[in-house]
This record gives sequence, C-alpha cells and structure tokens, in this order.
Amino acid sequence: MRESIRRELERVVERHAEIERLLAEPDVIQDQGRFRDLSQEYARNETLVERFSRFREAETALAEAHAMQNESDAEMQALAADEATRLAAEIETIEGELRQLLVPHDPRDDADIYLEIRAGTGGDEAALFAGDLFRMYTRYAEQRGWNVELLSEHHGEQGGYREVVARLSGRGVFARLKFESGTHRVQRVPETESQGRIHTSAATVAVLPVPDEVEAIEINPGDLRVDTYRASGAGGQHVNKTDSAVRITHLPTGIVIECQDERSQHKNRAKAMAFLQARLTADAEAEQAAEHDAARRLQVGSGDRSERIRTYNFPQGRLTDHRINLTLYRLEAIIAGDLDPVIEPLMTEHQAHELARLTGEP
Repeated sequence: MRESIRRELERVVERHAEIERLLAEPDVIQDQGRFRDLSQEYARNETLVERFSRFREAETALAEAHAMQNESDAEMQALAADEATRLAAEIETIEGELRQLLVPHDPRDDADIYLEIRAGTGGDEAALFAGDLFRMYTRYAEQRGWNVELLSEHHGEQGGYREVVARLSGRGVFARLKFESGTHRVQRVPETESQGRIHTSAATVAVLPVPDEVEAIEINPGDLRVDTYRASGAGGQHVNKTDSAVRITHLPTGIVIECQDERSQHKNRAKAMAFLQARLTADAEAEQAAEHDAARRLQVGSGDRSERIRTYNFPQGRLTDHRINLTLYRLEAIIAGDLDPVIEPLMTEHQAHELARLTGEP
C-alpha cells in the first residue's frame, strides 16, 4: 500500500475516534444539527474503519506467516506458505475496497436528473441521432428500474428530436449518468443517402442533477418572462384547445425552458421552474469547478455540452469515448441500452483520479 494512502486512512481512523468522543458530549447531543451531521459522518466512515482494521490484522498475520517459513519443520513451512498466500490475496482485496471507500462521496449521486438532448450539426440526421440517444437512455433506465418522465419534445421533420427533455428518477441515476454530458458524434450512412456515403452528425447531451431545496438557486420573478401556448403532439382534443404548455425565459442568461407534458398549465409551470433551477445551479457549479479545479475536468470531461466526448461509428460497429481512450466494438448492444460497459470504465477512471487527488499521488 502506498504510504500516502495509508496516511489518509489513518487520518480517517483518527477522525472517526474523535467523532465517537464528540457524540457522547452533552453539548453536542443538545445541538440537533451538529449531532445529525456528526452521526452521518460517523456512519459514512464506519465500514472504512472496520476494513482498515482488518487490513492491519492481515498485515500482522502475514508477517508472522513469513517468519514461520523459516522454521526447520517442513510441514510447518508448507502450512505457513499456504497461509501467506491466502493472506496476501486477502490484503490485495481489502486494499482495493479501501481505495474505493476513500473516494469522497458525491452527495448528488442519488439525485434525480434532467436529461436534455438536442440535435446539433447534421440536419435531419442529427435529429434522428438525438432520437437514438434518447431511446438508448430510456432503455437503460428501464433495465435499472428508473422512472422516465417526458417534459418536452420537439420532433425533427424526418423523425427523432430537435430537442427532448425528460426527468429520470431512481436509485443512483446521477451517479451512473453524470459523465454523459457533452457532444456525441455519429458516423453512418443516412437512409436518404443514395450513394452510400458516410455522414457525420452530432447531438448534445446535458445531465443536470435535480437540486435539493437547500442548494437550489433562488430565482427573482422579475427576471422571468412566461409565455403560454398550445401543446403539440399526442394528448387528445384538450391539448389542441388549451394553452397549457409553458415557456419560461430567464432574461439575465437567455435560458429558455419549455414544458408541455401536463394538461395543467400550473403543473407545467412548476416543472419548468424546477428544470430552470437545475440548469442555473448546474451552470453555477460548472463555473466554480472551472475556476478551482481545472485538472479534474481533464479526466472525464467538463460536462460542457460543446465538448466532444464520444463517437458512434455504425459502419464499423465501434464506439469510442475520447476522454479515456475507450473503444468498444459492440455498438448495436450499446445503442439498445447496454450502457454499463461504457459507464463503468468512466466511473473507475473518476474514482482513480479522485483518490490520486486526495492522497497527492501523481
């Protein structure tokens, strides 16, 4: 184990013992807010402390097993060698667990998200690709038991979407999809291409965590322009006769949010406002990250929708994630919703970088 990681683990153990003492003090018990925060921190680190304790016990036992291998008794030497092999494997396993447990917990990992997909360069083909991406994410959501709530959609002339926004709810939604923000590029032969030439188009994806009430940015009502209009698409006669759809423009930033999912104008406005809060909160966090932590953004991308993160090459059945030089030749399965082979390497890369940053490793 690297010395920098061991020092960080020892620091957590010391802090854990300190919190245990604090939780027994009368003034802390009487301060409900502080007691709650300390209790949560104590619970978060309990598994790490237990595993590090077992790690040190295994290290001691391994040293004893190595010493026993110097015994003159051949049978004892063989037993010690077997025990040393077992302990070395256990130590390696626990060290991997400890590395993961050291990675700082992102409190937003369990947040719901807004998924926004927009067709980029490429005309009708870009809109079709945006539709492919939306189906890919919705199928992945179905596999994981997440709920998908469509908020607004603008279809392309030949199908797909010029823009689509949905809210995804479920366990670990943001944790698994937070690296999807950016420009997704597709290379394929459009159905309308008579000469079989490969075209390149793009769509942008934004994954925005739904902020809780504490962190959500307050919005000045005077900064908003609210328009209502008749929703388009399926929904029956009511949709065509009532101005139930809502468009909110945030004047200082120019951000425009639409919602036409509900028949009630009041509900559509509430959903649009919630989405606007998520956009403004995410933009503020991205600006802060750009100022204070540029190195982190280089690992798995900034989340900026202008950044090209991935290429889907249909003629070769290849997907390439440019941030971690990941290439997979299983594009058909991925587009059908089998996203874990793409997402998990990104999560692993992120965890490795966060651990290196925490321990000061190069």
